[in-house]
Amino acid sequence: MSQEKKELMNRALSAMTINIGKAAVNDNVIEEIKRQLKANEIVKLKFAKNVAKNKDDYINEIVQKTRSKLVDVRGHVAIIYKR
Repeated sequence: MSQEKKELMNRALSAMTINIGKAAVNDNVIEEIKRQLKANEIVKLKFAKNVAKNKDDYINEIVQKTRSKLVDVRGHVAIIYKR
């Protein structure tokens, strides 16, 4: 694991968590993620079990629409970063 990724993972421990539930990914969710990335650079996305089967699609959509980078995915949690 690179030093940069280690630093991002450490920062992710205290990062803002946004829950993605049955409403899935909509414009309001994207706007909130953009606000949190601007304020904190790093955001955790926690997917509810009922939408977790589609989480890869949602992650790709979020990363594309927010122009962020996917740092890591573990279980139902994804960490994204935008400098």
